[in-house]
Amino acid sequence: MAKINLLPWRAERRKLRQREFYMMLGAAAAVAVVGVLAWAWWMGARIDNQDARNAYITNQIKGPGGLDDKLKEIKDLEVIKSKLLTRKQIIEQLQANRAQMVHMFDELVKTTPDSVRLTGLKQAGDTLTLDGLAQSNASVATYMNNLDKSVSLTHSDLQRTEAKGNDKRNRFEFDLTVKMRKPESDQEAGDSGNQASPSPPKPAPRNPGAQVVLPIDADVTPTPPRSGGKP
Repeated sequence: MAKINLLPWRAERRKLRQREFYMMLGAAAAVAVVGVLAWAWWMGARIDNQDARNAYITNQIKGPGGLDDKLKEIKDLEVIKSKLLTRKQIIEQLQANRAQMVHMFDELVKTTPDSVRLTGLKQAGDTLTLDGLAQSNASVATYMNNLDKSVSLTHSDLQRTEAKGNDKRNRFEFDLTVKMRKPESDQEAGDSGNQASPSPPKPAPRNPGAQVVLPIDADVTPTPPRSGGKP
């Protein structure tokens, strides 16, 4: 005999499905909340880690003995280095000019005529300013010519010449400037390494039949013949 269910089973099934739906929805919401909390904790941990790293880097840069102090120390060392290099260049220049000053004073003595007397000397770089007294303008011109022919001095330039007083030996006062030459050893030092020294020229072959020409001032006094010999 067939069994007939007269209970409202459709309503019960609908309630069961609603209950299952709400349970699944609650489980999903719980999982979402847990996921959000886990993500927030992980992000907070990462932020704290990055803050700690930033604080460490800041301490290494700005803290005692950090990069800022080292950069300041490097700048101070660079200033000291530049001062030492400048001092070294000055010392090298003084060493190079030590012999030049000796030659310069020697040339001043050699080039001064008897009718000229120096009263003052000033140096500014490689320029000398000479003050003196001369017997005449011709003596000043002679002195300037001697300076131009000097080994250590060149490019003399007359600034002033004026006749004063009644002393005929020291009547004209003059001011002139002259340039100092660099030593030839310094000028040729750079070229000696690049240019090879030329080989000495070979002597020309002597012609037995050629005549020898003597200079005018040569001694051509004939040698007297020996006694008992033929003239």
